[in-house]
Amino acid sequence: MSSSINRRHFLAGATCVASAAVAGGLFGAGGAQAAPTAYTPDWDSVDRHPPAPEWFQDAKFGIYFHWGVFSVPAFGNEWYPRSMYLAGDSVNQHHIATYGQPTAWPYHNFINGAQDRSGAFVKFAPKLKSAGGKFDPEEWVQLFVDAGARFAGPVAEHHDGFSMWDSQVNEWNSVDKGPGLDLLELFSTAIRAKGLKLLVAMHHAYNFTGFYEFAPAQTDPSLKKLYGQLGSTAQNQLWFDKLKEVIDRARPDILWQDFNLKAVDESQLLNFLAYYYNQADSWGREVVATYKDGMNGKGEVFDYERGGPADLTSPYWLTDDSISSSSWCYTQGIGYYTTQQMLHSFIDRVSKNGNMLLNIAPMADGTIPQAQKDILLGIGDHLKRFGESLYATRAWTAYGEGPTKMGGGSFTTPHAGTAQDIRFTRNKAGDVLYATVLGWPGGSLTVKTLGSDRINLSSLASVKLLGTTAGTYTDLPAPVQSASGLTIALPSSAPYSANAYVLKLTFSGAIPALRPLAGAALFSDVDYTGSAAVLSVGDYTAADLAAAGLAARTLSSLRPAPGYRVVGYSGDGYTGASWTFTADNPDLRVTGNNDQVTSLRVQFDPATYFRITNVTDGLALDSGGNVASGSNLKQWTWDGSANLQWHVEPVAGGYYRLVNRTNGMVADGWGDVSGSAVRQAPWNGNANQQWTITHRGGGSHTLANRATGLVLDGGGNVASGSVAKQWTYDTSSNLQWTFTAV
Repeated sequence: MSSSINRRHFLAGATCVASAAVAGGLFGAGGAQAAPTAYTPDWDSVDRHPPAPEWFQDAKFGIYFHWGVFSVPAFGNEWYPRSMYLAGDSVNQHHIATYGQPTAWPYHNFINGAQDRSGAFVKFAPKLKSAGGKFDPEEWVQLFVDAGARFAGPVAEHHDGFSMWDSQVNEWNSVDKGPGLDLLELFSTAIRAKGLKLLVAMHHAYNFTGFYEFAPAQTDPSLKKLYGQLGSTAQNQLWFDKLKEVIDRARPDILWQDFNLKAVDESQLLNFLAYYYNQADSWGREVVATYKDGMNGKGEVFDYERGGPADLTSPYWLTDDSISSSSWCYTQGIGYYTTQQMLHSFIDRVSKNGNMLLNIAPMADGTIPQAQKDILLGIGDHLKRFGESLYATRAWTAYGEGPTKMGGGSFTTPHAGTAQDIRFTRNKAGDVLYATVLGWPGGSLTVKTLGSDRINLSSLASVKLLGTTAGTYTDLPAPVQSASGLTIALPSSAPYSANAYVLKLTFSGAIPALRPLAGAALFSDVDYTGSAAVLSVGDYTAADLAAAGLAARTLSSLRPAPGYRVVGYSGDGYTGASWTFTADNPDLRVTGNNDQVTSLRVQFDPATYFRITNVTDGLALDSGGNVASGSNLKQWTWDGSANLQWHVEPVAGGYYRLVNRTNGMVADGWGDVSGSAVRQAPWNGNANQQWTITHRGGGSHTLANRATGLVLDGGGNVASGSVAKQWTYDTSSNLQWTFTAV
């Protein structure tokens, strides 16, 4: 794990979403295959492991910590062991000035102990409070409990190769060297004593796959082991052996792994998964294995580093984020996010079907700085008072609304929301909807998502404001619904101080179905009830539907968004009989299609014209009228003209062509350089006239050209009449577009 510029560069171009096939889905993994009675080291077997057990989805919040040998220099970040060997790097310059040349004063001096240039003795050697030191694992864990965490644990080994347990396969461990303490055992005991689930984080895949690339070659066999220089076969075996020790010694409920699993031998990766799952079965526990790369993503939980998706995403996922914006480990002058940034981003992630694992950065001697405690206790205060709206909840059909956009992939900064930002969760029974407002809205609040054009609220029984202590409520007047939303009367000033406020909407039956802004909502029972999935534009096999929460041959009702259609197939892989649905259908028994759909496609209805509007500038994609072939596409203020209207027609392979209503020409990528204009020409079937459309959350999409790989770009806050271009994909709203049926 790490959040350095080097890491960001290393991961450039890495996939940021768990699975494009299930983007936008929710509500668990109905229809998954039964787990095998014994796992074997092959993908067919381990892929059947249930990835996110009920307890994990209920837990929501966990804490871990980057604390180890790299905490001693307290400079740069946790990649100090790497950067100290990189000539010219600021860490390298600091190391030379403070300790000496790395060749003469190597990293392992921080483990064994040595004098720096000033004569001071430095070593990773925290002492327990009971032995006169400042380190008390029980105090740490009590802080985690007070913060509201339901799982916690250490980074048991980082990229540096130092094991924080009494390892028999790695002499570079915290018992034989350094502090002389079995740190993993101390933390495991304290965590379980407080009733928390145990997470163990392992980052050692990168130890021998690039972390020490600037360190000199070692001749001593023991130092070769520390610096990841044993050779591929031995290192891959050591990678597995360390995990086996951790599994056998700590019996972790969550075994979290950092990036570069893709560089580990597949056979060892499968050996690990099969061993962990079989051991867990022998313990009688449901466990979680996480990944960032290198796995199929079926039996394990995908982890977003410092981020999360822009919208609801299924299967259930996890993010690891840090309390600090500058480093994952303690450094002098370390900076921190605010409590609101961390709390609001946590609430956002839960609303999108995920958990948050938050990192703290203790000092080398075992002290947790007060500023970090304050942030944790601020989160804990919210969970203590309003935890019913987060713990043991599930994502609803929509994650929320408001101007503050959060997520969009890994490495996205946490944001504090506003009084106009709302995030939804629901209870597991499906009859209570929570609306968390990220600020006090004043005398009234209009929840736009709950407008009469999207949801029937006739079964709404009550609306309450959660009180300042858990289990207390304030009854609110009956709200008023209109096409613009549900307006709820509130006190003009906040009745108490909080970082977010929660409304509880209780229904006399199931929460009514919500018409999505994009894609389609599908249900296993008639009248929009039962298991549900909200699917964006895309193709969904039986396995995809099961991962999104809707088993094959269970579709009984559906609601396409305006301008969208669902094409269902009786066979998997879009085979067999087919049916096309372009409108709400509360009961497929009427048309004879009930429980018949095995695979399906969610598409734009090719008979509908759309206004395609840029998210940043609010301008609509414009052909310019009856212009010559090759003319640039532009953007224009919406005026209802046919020049601004487009058919979005599917072509083979999941691609679309955009056909202008006025001139019948299609959008054409034409060039292949980022920044080049998008043009128009008569349809010829070439790849440069085909586009993939990907939902990015909140009804926004990106359009990527099949030939160029670039996405449609508005260019920012530009003037009406500006040319539409193409750009390399990033998370900028300049590259996002909404589709509105006209």
